Amino acid sequence: MLTNVAENNFLTYERYKMFLENTVNQQEQFGWIEVICGSMFSGKTEELIRRLKRAQFAKQKVEIFKPAVDTRYDDEMVVSHNKNEIRSTPVPVAENIRILAQGCDVVGIDEAQFFDEEIVAVCNDLANSGIRVIVAGLDMDFKGNPFGPMPALMATAEYVTKVHAVCTRTGNLANYSFRKSDDKRLVMLGETEEYEPLSRAAYFKAIRENMEVKDVEIINKQKEDTQ
Repeated sequence: MLTNVAENNFLTYERYKMFLENTVNQQEQFGWIEVICGSMFSGKTEELIRRLKRAQFAKQKVEIFKPAVDTRYDDEMVVSHNKNEIRSTPVPVAENIRILAQGCDVVGIDEAQFFDEEIVAVCNDLANSGIRVIVAGLDMDFKGNPFGPMPALMATAEYVTKVHAVCTRTGNLANYSFRKSDDKRLVMLGETEEYEPLSRAAYFKAIRENMEVKDVEIINKQKEDTQ
């Protein structure tokens, strides 16, 4: 009986530990990678900012980077959807981070899905040099496919936190970013006017409805052309 209780306590602790981020690099020569992922409006950037501000409060040297293409709220600030913000350095390519992050204790990277594949090697090199690397990004694009370098970052990270939005149609947990427009570009910056977070059921239902509408439009167009 006592053995079972001890095992249950151990398993409970292990599950709880999964959601904690390490904050101190003590005597280790190596750092680590933390990935915060999820759909749009799930609180990824909010959680990134929370961790970085805690590190700043502890007087650690912190640098934050974001892709130069992301200018939705501000050219330099990393800004969450609820307007929480922290100053960052916009960079055009991942290689720039390797140079600018020298001497840091903690490095934060927002919107990692927009970086080139070199971001994976950069993050691992920084972690191997003793830096705590915190990365936030979309794990799936609007088509529901793994987004850019995020799968490789999640695979090589010590800690992965998947956050969820609330589905705007069902109220359930949402892990898909549904694009409302017909724009097919992979990278299209936008907010609630262009995207909404949906659950699995709501997302694939919306995809089917869009396909049916397009089929009707094609049929009507063909009829018009034959008249």
